[in-house]
Amino acid sequence: MVASILYVVIGLVLLVVGGEFLVRSSVALSFRLKLSRMVIGLTVVSFATSAPELLVSIQAALNGLSDISLGNVIGSNIANIGLVLGITAIIGPLAIDRDFYKFNWPVMVLLSFALYVLLENDGVLTQVEGLILVLALAVYLFLLIRRARKFSDASVEEVDDSLQKTSNFKIIVWLLIGGSALYFGSELLVSGAETIALEMGISEGVIAVTLIAVGTSVPELAASVIAALKQEKAISLGNLIGSNIFNIASVLGITSLIQPIAVKDETLMGVNIFWMLGFAMVLLPLAFIPKKMTLGRPKGFLIFAAYCVFIALVFMK
Repeated sequence: MVASILYVVIGLVLLVVGGEFLVRSSVALSFRLKLSRMVIGLTVVSFATSAPELLVSIQAALNGLSDISLGNVIGSNIANIGLVLGITAIIGPLAIDRDFYKFNWPVMVLLSFALYVLLENDGVLTQVEGLILVLALAVYLFLLIRRARKFSDASVEEVDDSLQKTSNFKIIVWLLIGGSALYFGSELLVSGAETIALEMGISEGVIAVTLIAVGTSVPELAASVIAALKQEKAISLGNLIGSNIFNIASVLGITSLIQPIAVKDETLMGVNIFWMLGFAMVLLPLAFIPKKMTLGRPKGFLIFAAYCVFIALVFMK
């Protein structure tokens, strides 16, 4: 058991380190390819920050642990709103932009319900359905970039300009470090989590929506808390919603293209996916009631408390 916990901890650390190096190398490479700062922020950074979830889900699916693939994404989407957004709003109020309810939020809700319908249909996310999700992501990115060009005042704080001067050698080294850390981190995390689940007599789905989901959301949580403490607007509601969109469309889309994902743990479809839909839906009323276009401390406490209830219920069942 101790060895398994150690595997999980080392795996999580490697995922955080690998994700950071992958983001830096991807951004530096994008500057080399003469991509605009805005396109890098909206696409390259989003893909790179979803890499830990993607690697863990692919690794789990190939090992026949599809509940970990699915639970990881469902749990990550719940954690991004309940844990990350909740804690960030408690530290300091978040302003909500118009793009939230006009574009990003509807896309997230649409994809969340699409995932529910695809899984409810036959309990399997097939390769064809995976392709549909990936194509939906391509359409989303196309519209996202077009909208950003139209409203060119859109700021992209998460792109570090200093990476423009990075040498080719550094980019290659960073890519190798990032890729290796992500690969070995996902191996250790999935292996450790499976053993813990077996020894504790709980399902892989429970481990996935709690331990693994929080673990793969650690980069977002760390970045959000640091930004909130510095009173920067660097981590916005849009970033977290974007992460949820990428989790469903790219992580589950690409994973099911490689290996179809079957639902084995009934709790994932009977309970957890409804929590994911609930957290997605509640953001709109919270954006307007009682104080418009602000997520302040009371709303942050409410979201975080709901997340604590979710975690408690998962383990009680």
